[in-house]
Amino acid sequence: MDIPHLHDWPTTEAEAVALQNALAPRVDVTRPLERFEYVAGCDLAYHLTEPVAFAAVVVVRAADGAVVETRTVTREVTFPYVPGLLSFREVPALLSAFADLRRVPDAVMLDGQGVAHPRRFGLACHLGLWLGLPCLGCAKSWLVGDHGEPGGEAGAAGPLTVGGETVGAVVRSAAGAKPVYVSPGHNIDLASALAVVRATLSGYRHPTPTREAHLAGNVLRQAHAR
Repeated sequence: MDIPHLHDWPTTEAEAVALQNALAPRVDVTRPLERFEYVAGCDLAYHLTEPVAFAAVVVVRAADGAVVETRTVTREVTFPYVPGLLSFREVPALLSAFADLRRVPDAVMLDGQGVAHPRRFGLACHLGLWLGLPCLGCAKSWLVGDHGEPGGEAGAAGPLTVGGETVGAVVRSAAGAKPVYVSPGHNIDLASALAVVRATLSGYRHPTPTREAHLAGNVLRQAHAR
């Protein structure tokens, strides 16, 4: 798929924070998603000793979880790990994988945050602005906000709030599993982000799109280690 250039990549933490603050007002989390036949999941694995990332984008059919396309990329990581600045490590590699994608998905799901972020500009927001596609975060870890514990059944959810504003939801993705943290990233509203997550649950903590991407990234990492 064609990806228009959005910005040059910063090299320092201060530059990255400034760019997040400049781009955050462009994020749109008010749009309902009318349909999502195909959902792309994204994830990265990392080399244990080298600055190398193994990025995977897997497109699945939402109705049955069938994988219809997989793209993987191995790329050097040039930005350090800084909480809240994950996108500057991961988006460059993901863009390389998306550039090879033939099936343009209706929505993109990432193992990371959307607007549930200190500057309202998490990984799903950043990738969403680059791609121009509906993007949502479905993270395993909490970053910001207050929340209660959702019900025990798969699909149960409760609000994730920051300063009284609902920015996302805490979702029980599988019975007995720890919850995931869902927030819209760009070109999608919270209700639609929740609908995408619930439609792709399959008994695991990861919804199918990000689970398949996680597996594909690990396969690439293991192949690199041989």
